[in-house]
Amino acid sequence: MDVIPTIAELRSRTDAARAAGRTVGLVPTMGFFHEGHRSLMRRAREERDLVVVSIFVNPLQFGPNEDFAAYPRDMDRDLAMAAAEGVDVVFAPGAEEMYPGGEPQVTVDPGPLADRLEGASRPGHFRGVATVVAKLFHVAGPGVAYFGQKDAQQLAIVRRMARDLSFPVEVVACPIVREPDGLAMSSRNVFLQPDERAAAAGLSRGLHGAERLLRRGERHAAALAGAVAAEVEREPLADLDYAAVVDEDTFEEVDRVERPARALVAARVGRPRLIDNVLLDPAEAAP
Repeated sequence: MDVIPTIAELRSRTDAARAAGRTVGLVPTMGFFHEGHRSLMRRAREERDLVVVSIFVNPLQFGPNEDFAAYPRDMDRDLAMAAAEGVDVVFAPGAEEMYPGGEPQVTVDPGPLADRLEGASRPGHFRGVATVVAKLFHVAGPGVAYFGQKDAQQLAIVRRMARDLSFPVEVVACPIVREPDGLAMSSRNVFLQPDERAAAAGLSRGLHGAERLLRRGERHAAALAGAVAAEVEREPLADLDYAAVVDEDTFEEVDRVERPARALVAARVGRPRLIDNVLLDPAEAAP
């Protein structure tokens, strides 16, 4: 496995692979790997000839009161995990390599979807995400990029960006990987204290409660979102940010679930801010 720190080296490597008729798979990450990241690497390894994993904690997507400096990092551990999954190349640039001269003056506008839900709670977050992903797509070049479904709004924005800006990149969504108690895996889970860890499982319990309501015939989005919110609010250590139900394709909030939709939830539990979601498909829920 090669560790590449520069854009020029990565571009040369992926261009050479395509020239030789090989396909390229990209897994963009901020490092501190868990089983969710590893599942993306495995999927890329199964489907592509050259697998590239990027590790870059992107300062543009952190707000002034967020945890950029404290975001967990362990490069040696990450490299060992990537090697174990058969990754060919780890792209590990520094901030100066990605943003020469400091914060870029030209960034990617993620559109109106970025103003809602996560975007409303974290102004500027998705502009930072869209900008760094656009750079990674541009550097790695044509191929397939793998993203986890836990960050559902991010995934929707990246897909729309790739389509609207004509990137020659297919964006593939991979399932959420969960802990045995249902908690979605996240690098930020390391900050949870034991009592907070138990409270954090309320997010997935609420989402599963919405699934059960859907199976029983409930189609009103407000009732489904309310069930998620109520479960999270039962946990004294959890501070609910939002619970919502959006159309799976448009990501617009809906009144009724008549076609595939996604229930979303965000809450702060102790220090970390956690997000989770689940697909609500009325066709699968029909008796």
